[in-house]
Amino acid sequence: MKKVLLVPILRGEKEYIAIKYSFDPHLQKLLSSMKEVYWSHKHNYFYTPFSTEQKKLLFNRLRAQDYYVDYSALENFTSKIKQESSLSATDFNKEQRKTLHKYVAYLKGQRLSESSVRTYYYFILKLVAFIGDKPLNELVMRDLELFVEQKIASKNYAISTHRQCMSAIKHFLELHPEIQIDSLELRRPSKSKYLPSVLSKEEVVRLLTVTRNLKHRAILAIIYSSGLRIGELINLRLRDLDVERRQIFIKNSKGRKDRVVVMAESILPLLQNYMVTYTPKEYFTEGRNGEKYHAESIRAFLKDSCRRAGIIKKVTPHSLRHSYATHMLENGIDIRYIQALLGHSKPETTMIYTHVSRKDLMQITSPLDVTVRELRKANSQQGKSLPFEGS
Repeated sequence: MKKVLLVPILRGEKEYIAIKYSFDPHLQKLLSSMKEVYWSHKHNYFYTPFSTEQKKLLFNRLRAQDYYVDYSALENFTSKIKQESSLSATDFNKEQRKTLHKYVAYLKGQRLSESSVRTYYYFILKLVAFIGDKPLNELVMRDLELFVEQKIASKNYAISTHRQCMSAIKHFLELHPEIQIDSLELRRPSKSKYLPSVLSKEEVVRLLTVTRNLKHRAILAIIYSSGLRIGELINLRLRDLDVERRQIFIKNSKGRKDRVVVMAESILPLLQNYMVTYTPKEYFTEGRNGEKYHAESIRAFLKDSCRRAGIIKKVTPHSLRHSYATHMLENGIDIRYIQALLGHSKPETTMIYTHVSRKDLMQITSPLDVTVRELRKANSQQGKSLPFEGS
C-alpha cells in the first residue's frame, strides 16, 4: 500500500495542507481532478486549504483508492492554528497596542500598499506577542533570531514569506532607534529562482476554444492577450477600456504604478459579445450584485478548461501572463518594451523570460545529434547504421 503524507504548511497568512508522496501518475491525476487542490511549481507538491472538511475529504478519497494516509502531522498543528489565527490587538496590553498602532501609522506614512501594511502588521503582531513584556530597548539580536527560528522557519513558510517577515522587522527597527540592533545584520534567505510555467501558443488557442462559458472565455482572453495580473483583471473598470485606440489603462497596479497595455484586435468581437450579454456596470468582470469577481473563481474555471483542453501541466492565471511575455519575446519584441507592458520596475525581472523562450533554444543542437550526424557521414559509404537506430 502506497503512502501519502499530509503536512501542514503556511503560505502568507493562510494555512494549507501539503500532499506529499512518491511519484505516482494515478495519484497525480486523482489530485488534479479534485476541487480546491492546487499544484505548487515552486515546491513540487499539491496543496489544499487547511480545514477539517478538506482533511476528511482527502482521507476518504485516498483511502478509497487504497492509499495509506499519514495525517499525524496535522494533529498537533490544529491547536497552533487556532491559537495564532485568533491573535489580535485586543490580546495585548496598552503599551503593546500603542506599539502596534504606531507601527501601522509608520508603514502608512511610508506610503506602502494596503496589502504590504497588512502583511507586515501580521508579522509584527506575532513578534510583539513573542517578546511579551520585555522592553524594546533591551532587545538583542538573539531575540529576533529566536523569533524567526520558532515562529517562521519552523513552520514551513515559503521563502518569499520568510523574506517578507524580515522586511517587516527591518521597518520595525527603523521605527525604534532605541533598539540597539543593526538592521543591516539581519539576513534574509536568498530569493528562489524558479522558471515560470509557460503554455505554447497552440495550447493557449486550445484553452480558449474549449472554454464554453462566454464570460470565462473573455476573462482568459484578456488576461493572456494583454499580460494582466489577476488582481489587475479583477480591479479593471469599464472606463479603463479604450476600444477605439485598442488600449487598456491599468491604474494603481503593483508598486502603485499606472501603465497602458495593448488590447488585442482579435478579441474585440468576443469582448463586444460579452458586454452585450452580461452588461457589466462598473467593473469589466463582476460577481453577484455588481461586486468584484473572485480570484478563486477564475482559478477554478481555468483548471476545468485545462482539463478539457488536455493540458497536463499545472496552469494558473499568472501562467497566462508568463506565456504572454514569453511569446512576445519569441515574436521578436524588444525586451525593454515587454518590461514596460508588464509593469516591471527592474529589467532583471523581465530577463527571466529569456530563459524560457523557445526561439533561441530551438536553434541549439544537442551534442548527441552532432555526434550522430558525424557517424552517419563516416558510415554512409559502408552502408552501416548506428546500433541504437535499429528496431
